[in-house]
Amino acid sequence: MADSAPPGAGPAHRALDAVQRYPREAIALARAVLDSTADTGERSTAERAVGLALRELNDLPGALRHLRRAVRATDDPRLRALARMSLGYVLANAGRTTAALRAVTLALPRLTGADAGRARMQRGVVLHYRGRFDEAVRDYGVAVEIAQREGDLLLEARARNNRGLLDAHRGAGRGADDLHRAAEVFGRLGLDLAAADARWNSGIAAGQRGDVAGALRRFAAVDAEYRRLAVPRPALLLDRFELLLSVPLLDEAVEVAATAVAELRRRGMASDLAEALLAQARAALLAGDLDTAAGAAAAARSRFRRQGRRTWATFARHVELRAGYARGTRSPALLAAMIRTAGQLDATGWPGPALTTRIEAARLAAALGRTDRAAELLAVAAQARRRGTAPRRAQGWYALGLRRRLDGDDRGAARALRRGLAVLDGHRASLGATELRTHSGAYGQELAAEGLDLAVRRAAPGQVLAWAERWRANALRMRAVSPPQDPELAAALAELRMVSAALEDALLTGHPVQPLRRRQSRLEQRIRELARGVDGGGGLLAPPGVGALGAALGDAVLLELVAHGPRLRAVLVRAGRASLHDLGPLAEAVRLARLHRFGLRRLVTTGDRPDARAGVAHTAAALDRLLFDPVRPLLGDRPLVIVPIGELHAVPWSGLPTCAGRPVTVAPSATAWLRAAGRSTPAGPPVLVAGPRLPAAETEVRQLAAVLPGARALTGAAATAPATTEALNGTRLAHVAAHGRFRADNPLFSTLELADGPLTAYELERLTCPPGCVVLSACDSGLSGVRPGDEVMGFTAVLLALGTRSLVATVLPVPADLTTTLMLDLHRRMRAGAGPALALAEAQRAFDGDGGGATGGAAHATAAAFVCFGAG
Repeated sequence: MADSAPPGAGPAHRALDAVQRYPREAIALARAVLDSTADTGERSTAERAVGLALRELNDLPGALRHLRRAVRATDDPRLRALARMSLGYVLANAGRTTAALRAVTLALPRLTGADAGRARMQRGVVLHYRGRFDEAVRDYGVAVEIAQREGDLLLEARARNNRGLLDAHRGAGRGADDLHRAAEVFGRLGLDLAAADARWNSGIAAGQRGDVAGALRRFAAVDAEYRRLAVPRPALLLDRFELLLSVPLLDEAVEVAATAVAELRRRGMASDLAEALLAQARAALLAGDLDTAAGAAAAARSRFRRQGRRTWATFARHVELRAGYARGTRSPALLAAMIRTAGQLDATGWPGPALTTRIEAARLAAALGRTDRAAELLAVAAQARRRGTAPRRAQGWYALGLRRRLDGDDRGAARALRRGLAVLDGHRASLGATELRTHSGAYGQELAAEGLDLAVRRAAPGQVLAWAERWRANALRMRAVSPPQDPELAAALAELRMVSAALEDALLTGHPVQPLRRRQSRLEQRIRELARGVDGGGGLLAPPGVGALGAALGDAVLLELVAHGPRLRAVLVRAGRASLHDLGPLAEAVRLARLHRFGLRRLVTTGDRPDARAGVAHTAAALDRLLFDPVRPLLGDRPLVIVPIGELHAVPWSGLPTCAGRPVTVAPSATAWLRAAGRSTPAGPPVLVAGPRLPAAETEVRQLAAVLPGARALTGAAATAPATTEALNGTRLAHVAAHGRFRADNPLFSTLELADGPLTAYELERLTCPPGCVVLSACDSGLSGVRPGDEVMGFTAVLLALGTRSLVATVLPVPADLTTTLMLDLHRRMRAGAGPALALAEAQRAFDGDGGGATGGAAHATAAAFVCFGAG
């Protein structure tokens, strides 16, 4: 949104015309006028130019000061009205919307022609801030009509920009056309900053349509333009927040909201600050930080009410109420408040929050025994399934599923829930970037949980498996979308490697690291932006049935773990039949798994202390009993395929008694396992890579070369990231011995250290013909970041998505000297014909016992650390 000025010949008007081109130069020009003339008209126009330029630079107190001077500086009715018009715009920015509306309304009767059009546009801006959207659209439309009649292209572009932004937020189709026309005219007029604002707004419109990749591309491009123009735009953090939350990239959204609150508070931008507090509350609610959610929402609501922005205050109230519901409040008072707020949100143009509030109100009504009221609320909410964005339509199907379940129609409920998940499948397929696909799993959680509950209560193992698979690791059900061979992305990845290597050197030598850390952070952000802009596409695999899994398993048994409320359950598939089992408390399984990992890490770092070894044995036995005792009669000595829940992805499975010496394959989902099992293996010769600063790595590669004749070895300076990725394409077997680092904050920046710096998971995504089997002899290389929907991120997910059949990697730190012995035995057994899972199990059993010549706690932990992922 922007104020405007008519063109003029005098120096004060030249300053006014320069406001949106070069705001700092406009201030200098206007101050020169103020220093050189006593003419009241020129002084009023100059003060107005300074005020509007300070608004562009986000100095609202300074802007208000100069615009009040502009009003007082002249007795000319027209100039005074123009100054009041600009004052109203900036007052609205400062959150003082009542005073803003009064100022613009006072200005209107004194203005005619294009000036009247500008005033109508500015009143639209104030009404927009106050949440009176229909009135704002009408005023913008009048402004466009006046501009076209008067031949004022600048006014038309500004009014279209404002109307297009409002329509985009309201989901109206014409918003994109208005914004495109506005950007085109601004560019033709040489108004670079205004054109950038319009293009940014077109990114908002793309995000509102669900085109996340397109919105991200626009934001990244306009960000660069703002940096070129050296004009800060802190309020635009809120637009980025909305897009991040729509994916949802929750951690990043929380961070952006906090940054926006701090920056807008520092600049005194009261109106935008209230919206930032609301953003912070919304992100905290999704993240489960209910205290922050309630506190920030209350603060935002208080500010909105003081600013006369009742619509926004209702939105903040909605977040407060949802936080109370999430805290466990179940009262008639809360129900009444939620129903009232949902109606107010609908009436004032917030259909998304209204839908969410209405569904939660229905669940509360059902909990209070008011099933008729719950059914009424769900019937209204279910209407959303026919329109809007994919997440909103999916919520509508969820509401219909809940309504049918209330009516006792479980089959109808299941159909509705499946329809909702199908909508989300299409949404995910439209996203190309692995990161976006992975995070989008958050949207199916309620749908899948409800369907899973239906199946568990029917004691139908095949249906439990189907519901678990519909939501689990969905990113791996999709055909991988290869990032384009983008020279800018390639250059950014190469620069990141150099900067990261320099940072490592600086840390080792004690030199300053802050400039390198800042550069690393900027490069990582740029790489994320470029990678996220990939368009989606490709097919989506349907989850397999029990029959298809049984045929592919042969003698093996598949055990898929499922979280069902506080219980951990499992579906076991054996010989073409499925059975459902209650394993025990979910929290206890997670607690024991963490203790087991802690104990194994302690064995690696402290050696073979009897108390440490005994502690590991005790927790391993307890975890083993919980996970396997209920199914032990069905396991026998068969190979085992385990599909864990997210919290158990990092379990060192061979360290559990039931798994020790048994071929165990771990897969993110049964669908991903079946897909990997059906893949063929490339025919290229083996590739062996040794990273730097790890003497045992070169020894390991040299000895492996003797075991694997014809292998291509990359060591020393030759083991660079480009050489490694080139060699990995088309090989049947790759072995990388290097330092590894897992990045929990963004697993796609997890690294393997090579001669020229770290190789990231982002770079592996660029492989065109992935290796058939990969062995990563590197610390933590098998760890994955787990997101809602048991979506995994890291080397494992990237390689399996690309088409690698099997991956052997570690879920713990491992000592280099012991690892080499284990790896040599693993490769000898694979060369003799054993599959990766069987070869690893036999090598682990030999290494951890007398037969391997290695004993002690560190040897046990080293053996347990390696896991076979994929198809085994």
